[in-house]
Amino acid sequence: MTRPGFLHTSPVHVPTFDTLLAELDPATGAVHLVDESLLADARALGAESVTDRVAARIAELRDQGAGTICCTCSSIGDVAESVGDSLGVPVFRVDRPMAARAVGAGRRIGVVAALASTLAPTRALLLEEAARSGAEVEVELVLAEGAWPLFEQGDQESYLAAIATAARGLASGADVLVLAQASMAGAEPLLADLGLPVLSSPRIAAEHLRG
Repeated sequence: MTRPGFLHTSPVHVPTFDTLLAELDPATGAVHLVDESLLADARALGAESVTDRVAARIAELRDQGAGTICCTCSSIGDVAESVGDSLGVPVFRVDRPMAARAVGAGRRIGVVAALASTLAPTRALLLEEAARSGAEVEVELVLAEGAWPLFEQGDQESYLAAIATAARGLASGADVLVLAQASMAGAEPLLADLGLPVLSSPRIAAEHLRG
């Protein structure tokens, strides 16, 4: 595995990915860069408004030795991917490998997000991956109301409980559930009794980096 780089919009993701990489390939060390302002401004002004700053952050990671870069923020993931080619470094959004797995898991895909700014990019990504693989899918989206302020307050237990509640509301009409944001991974065990695949992005992205 080439040395991976990560562009985060929350510091909580740093230990998550360090732990996953240590488990999958202990010899691999990652380069992390956290810029919380990217998500705040993307939410306020649209993801395209931060394109130049995302490019600058990716260039920093490249210059620090990152051979492949993962953007762990679903709201700006498409922007990050779009600038990778011009910077001469492979960039992928954290949820792309998850989306590819989801479209292979069933036709009816239920998606839970904690941020409204994540819904449209996630839907577009799933439809893109479905078209790439020749699959036909139906995507149902739900916003976990009130969840994001809990995350911002550091109330992880209540945040994950809100995600799980929203996911359960989709379960009866879905073949597979997608937890749209990397911060939701901890809700996956809370949904183990549903009897259908529940996908979150961090581990799948780390496995993708490992190749």
